[in-house]
Amino acid sequence: MATGIRDKVAIIGMGCSRFGERWDIGTPELLSEAFEEALADAGIERKQINAAWYGSGMDAINVGNSSIPAAMALRLEGIPVSRVENMCATATEALRGATYAVASGAVDIALAIGAEKLKDTGYGGLPTPFKGTLNDMWMPLGSAPAGFAQLAAGYRAKHGISKEDLKRAIAHVSWKSHQNGTISPKAHLQKAITMEQILNAPMIAEPLGLFDCCGVSDGSAAAIVTTPEIARALGKKDMVTIKALQLATSSGVESGTDSWDGSHVRTTRIAAKKAYEEAGITNPREQLSLMEVHDCFSITELVTMEDLFVSAEGRATHDVMNGFFDREGGGVPCQVDGGLKCFGHPIGASGLRMAYEVYTQLLGRAGKRQLNSPSIGLTHNLGGVPYLGVAAISILGLHS
Repeated sequence: MATGIRDKVAIIGMGCSRFGERWDIGTPELLSEAFEEALADAGIERKQINAAWYGSGMDAINVGNSSIPAAMALRLEGIPVSRVENMCATATEALRGATYAVASGAVDIALAIGAEKLKDTGYGGLPTPFKGTLNDMWMPLGSAPAGFAQLAAGYRAKHGISKEDLKRAIAHVSWKSHQNGTISPKAHLQKAITMEQILNAPMIAEPLGLFDCCGVSDGSAAAIVTTPEIARALGKKDMVTIKALQLATSSGVESGTDSWDGSHVRTTRIAAKKAYEEAGITNPREQLSLMEVHDCFSITELVTMEDLFVSAEGRATHDVMNGFFDREGGGVPCQVDGGLKCFGHPIGASGLRMAYEVYTQLLGRAGKRQLNSPSIGLTHNLGGVPYLGVAAISILGLHS
């Protein structure tokens, strides 16, 4: 019978590049920037790494669709290196591969790393992916802003929220993240904006204005994992362990039947329930210290608060406006580093970048962003669109 991975795997080192328009370097250099930080943090030599998982979403503008260029960039000699891709959950998928390998006993020390250079595409948003032969039968080409604008319409219709109230609530989501981004030195955007700027910004896909959409960036992040026993032997005292790591992928029921009302993301709810059970969390609103969630659009973050069962059904707007997710004075601070809104969304890196912030907070290294004694944090990725995609959740905590 499956027992899960709770506390079977410790993170002993993490690294994160500076996110932004990194026009001066390529993907190999981005990978090295995150990897060298993670290696120094772990206090090990690269030859001690037994296996690696590399995440990249858009192979055409990165290093190709194999793992070989990543192995070359990092000088990973003769070990298995796997390239993974799972839409916007790609980086968390890389972490899952490394984590499961250690938990199974197959390897002692594993690396998860991801990178993306989206600014090299020339697109103002995510580039159009190369589609499979039958793709149009199940996922017709559409824009990300339009897909998530539909989520806003479904949420507002179900809960009877006025357009004005929802617009102001999602504006607060964006305002909060940009405030946090001003003290996040690795973020792409580090400038505060006002509520008036957000509310009066050009409309992209109603009700999503310019500042309700995350940006496009280049970036990389990495994690080195092992068992708690090996971590102690390496001299690690303060230890962050993985309490849960769950993915849920849509079967198509949302878009192919009338069982989904368009007001929430079904895969997030499924993954959250499994992750909480694995981590032993019974009341996430009380037990979580912080969250990093997939705020590709501000409405996504708002709805995710209910999909993660932190806000009650139909009450996320109220919680957001009352500051429950703010860094200062909030019950469960969300996006304390600025989130996707300020880092952008290099697909292969985002999930690990989120874990990097949680890891940094748990170890008390976050500087001006540091929260008061956090003990457990959650990351959430949402790949695809609300009606068809994959949700990934990791829960990290201090090891007793």
